[in-house]
Amino acid sequence: MRVHALEYHDVMESGQESGFPGRAADSYKLSVTDFEAHLLALADITSEARCSALDLAGPVPAPPVLLTFDDGGCSALTTIAPRLERAGWRGHFFVTTGRLGQPGFLTEAGVRELRSRGHWIGSHSESHPLRMAALTDAELRREWSHSVGRLSDLLGSPVTLASVPGGGFSRRVASTAAAAGIRVLFTSEPEVGVKHHAGVRVIGRFTLRRGDGSIRAARFARGAALARWREWTWWNGKKLAKAIGGPAYLGLRRALMGE
Repeated sequence: MRVHALEYHDVMESGQESGFPGRAADSYKLSVTDFEAHLLALADITSEARCSALDLAGPVPAPPVLLTFDDGGCSALTTIAPRLERAGWRGHFFVTTGRLGQPGFLTEAGVRELRSRGHWIGSHSESHPLRMAALTDAELRREWSHSVGRLSDLLGSPVTLASVPGGGFSRRVASTAAAAGIRVLFTSEPEVGVKHHAGVRVIGRFTLRRGDGSIRAARFARGAALARWREWTWWNGKKLAKAIGGPAYLGLRRALMGE
């Protein structure tokens, strides 16, 4: 099965604060104008293709297109959801539960409202570690189980969706997610094929960053080969740098961002 999943973070109104602070996080935050242009470019995608990740267990149109939003910033409710709804979409919102209720992030009531309006809620871990795959098994179990447990209690039903902070995948990340009840796990690997590990469907995504135009979003949604190849090349170059640099990579990244 091929899945075309787009990865967003926050969408910012002028003067609004939402999600994680800092220049690195800001590079993933779209303007309202750009996001609305993305939705317009995606308007001709049929309603049948706009399914939820949980629908992938059954027969679905090929390929389905999924819109996902990481971190759990407050713009999910104030800015993103209303525009999705007007365009006939429902989003997959992945929440960093350790940030619930903090300035710039969703509240518990906000999470419940998103779900009541037909959007999908998943875990983005408890504390959003930047090198998730480097954690011990015990740390991974805690990140997933605490986050999934809180969201499930909050919504009154099991939460079985998640996305990986930083987007990186490892078999241990998937295995510990499965132990916490996750059945669909999103990464940031720019791939369209669905992998399976420990009973979890692992789905890659194509990331949209600040300044990315609507044409780029439309090409990802349609699986354009050249756009996919360029993103794959960029992502794997960065992944190699992370693997070689380890913690030093994060220090260099913060220095370059002036943080």
